[in-house]
Amino acid sequence: MDFFETIMFPFKWLVSVIMVGFHDGLSAIGLPAANGWTWTLSIIGLVLVIRAALIPVFVKQIKAQRGMQLLQPDLKKLQDKYKGKTDQLSRQAMAQEQMAMYKKHGTNPFSACLPMLIQMPFFFALFQVLSGITAAKDQGKGIGAMSHEQVVQFDSSSIFGAPLSASLLHGGGGNQMSVWILSIVMILAMTASQFITQKQIMAKNMSEEAMASPFMRQQKMMLYILPLVFGVGGINFPIGVLIYWTTTNLWTMGQQFFVIRRMPTPGSPAAKALAERRAAKGLPVLPILGGKKADAEAEAAAAAAIIEAKGQRNQPQRKNRKKK
Repeated sequence: MDFFETIMFPFKWLVSVIMVGFHDGLSAIGLPAANGWTWTLSIIGLVLVIRAALIPVFVKQIKAQRGMQLLQPDLKKLQDKYKGKTDQLSRQAMAQEQMAMYKKHGTNPFSACLPMLIQMPFFFALFQVLSGITAAKDQGKGIGAMSHEQVVQFDSSSIFGAPLSASLLHGGGGNQMSVWILSIVMILAMTASQFITQKQIMAKNMSEEAMASPFMRQQKMMLYILPLVFGVGGINFPIGVLIYWTTTNLWTMGQQFFVIRRMPTPGSPAAKALAERRAAKGLPVLPILGGKKADAEAEAAAAAAIIEAKGQRNQPQRKNRKKK
């Protein structure tokens, strides 16, 4: 067992334990043990467990993202301060001031990537488990917490004629046309959901300062690069892994929709829309996670003014009657 295998072993074991637990539970209520849909629901169950466990990390991610957005004006001033200074001392001083700024506001650029970074070992573990199914079956072995019998069941299971362990690039038995069609559909769904999630954040949940910052340019690059990377890499993923990643992307999309609607970034179009909705209902200012109360009150006052202006009607002027 090499170093990478040693690191991945506990993740592979945990992934397979969760999958086997859902599979046994679904089999106990009457679903066929060797059916592809039983294993598909087990993979979806794995996503639900991992993403539910990551909710506290997601809350920290929101705070970090908002902290970074609120810091953009200060970061721009810092960059202007050291603009044109390329000597080592200036670069070191700028880095130290930047780190002090992050520490003071309790944020850093890497916190926004935490959920994805934490998920990656589980993603690779699932990839290894599903990719090693056929080899484990041929060798008469189990894999992780899956017994040899369960490995055989998984290897023979399929949905729409496509085995869950098959991939677009490497095949893997079953109806090859079904493997191609299902893989392409899943890859498109995976990349589209990831693109839509990032697009709605940029369109609705960023303040004007953040939109004009260098941070935004990086976000725009990631908007197109990440879906492209996963789309190209998807041809190598087993169908089971595509199901996992598409499901987790749909979870993220729904989670972001909830956050943008209910807990938007202060100063963003979504925050103004929320303030307008609450003002229309006569509700008080809602404290927004990571935002300043003064900003929320200002947005609420502006929204109330807009609603009042919309509600005003031009009163018809009464014509003067002619005197008899």
